[in-house]
Amino acid sequence: MWRGWWNNSRFLIFPHVRVAHLASHVLGQLARRARADWLDHWGFEPLLLETFVDPRHYAGTCYRAAGWQLLGETSGRGLARPGQSYQSTPRQVWVKPLCADGRDRLCAVPGNSRS
Repeated sequence: MWRGWWNNSRFLIFPHVRVAHLASHVLGQLARRARADWLDHWGFEPLLLETFVDPRHYAGTCYRAAGWQLLGETSGRGLARPGQSYQSTPRQVWVKPLCADGRDRLCAVPGNSRS
């Protein structure tokens, strides 16, 4: 069983590996397993996956092919932490809903029961 969260900085396909649509296939498999794996390991199910793509280096083609949605770009100001700042470059924000009612659940008022 896949146990752990994945990090795209470790998502590497070597240039000599030639398998058609491999990246989008792997992303699709990970998305299908994520809810059950998180439920098993941490006791809750995530509603969506999120990643950031540097458009100066990558087009995000494998995310689009795997059904991810491009939301827009970050400001490029980097992660805000008290007393610290650093400059970055704008990144594309891609998300993959993991359930059909994910948007409704994310927008729900806490304490209201779902119908």
